Amino acid sequence: MMPILSTSLGKLFERDCIEVLNQIDTGIVDLAFADPPFNLGKAYSSKINDLRSEQEYITWCQSWLNEMIRVLKPGGSLFLWNLPKWNLILGNYISKSLTFKNWISVDIKYSLPIANRLYPSHYSLLYFVNGNKSSIFHPDRLPIPCCKHCGGELRDYGGYKSKMNPRGVNLSDVWTDIPPVRHAKYKKRAANGLSLKLMDRILSMASDPGSIVLDPFGGSGTTYIAAELTGRNWIGSELDCAAIIERFNAIDSDREHLAEIHANKNTLFTNNDLRRRKKNGKPLSTEYRLDETCRKDFGQQDKKKQKSLSLFP
Repeated sequence: MMPILSTSLGKLFERDCIEVLNQIDTGIVDLAFADPPFNLGKAYSSKINDLRSEQEYITWCQSWLNEMIRVLKPGGSLFLWNLPKWNLILGNYISKSLTFKNWISVDIKYSLPIANRLYPSHYSLLYFVNGNKSSIFHPDRLPIPCCKHCGGELRDYGGYKSKMNPRGVNLSDVWTDIPPVRHAKYKKRAANGLSLKLMDRILSMASDPGSIVLDPFGGSGTTYIAAELTGRNWIGSELDCAAIIERFNAIDSDREHLAEIHANKNTLFTNNDLRRRKKNGKPLSTEYRLDETCRKDFGQQDKKKQKSLSLFP
């Protein structure tokens, strides 16, 4: 089987996902991620049937999930992105073979009127592990949430400031900082695409440079771009790969976007928030332990003297 796109790290096949999955050896994948069609009747360039009966859709999902589970390494991770309605059923099916780790709620609002029901404002991201423990697990840390206008903390951490990790706040299972991909700069096809920030977070959590990442539903290619730019090996498939190939031909824009994402994670305060504080006369508590980047930017050269230094010398 010949890939339609090859790089030094990955291979993309313009084939049905089951056909591609059948060709992958058992137990070689470190991280498997799937963002399948949601069975909502949406139009795709590949002309697939995205409006099946419920049972037909579930049976189809189980067929490719079986293959994703088969190719997963012991200790490898599987992530499934879908609507809660489907992940409730599919998660129960996966749990017969893998160990459940987390149901992650990703808060994404589209502000569309929905009659006769609670407004749906999140997607479900299921996280499973092949075995009792994941072999790779190092989640990102997030900056303290701050006011977009003044830079002040949105939460008072009181007497715990000195105990906070200088690399940021622990990642929870509710993600409120993943925006929908709407801006033309980041939207790579007419249909909805995955956020590069989302895929970078998943890859950072459950893979290392050199790991093998699998995504059988390529979409706009976000998984492959994130893997390529962070040194992961990747395998992918899509029925119509035109948007993905076009994206790889213009990968520098994603490279710049990913650099912005990396500059704003694993730090207690972002540079933008620190600038806002300084501009608005809000000194940073000397109880905080800042990471190397923050200390360098604000003249904090000596860790032993850190508590005696303020943001504004």
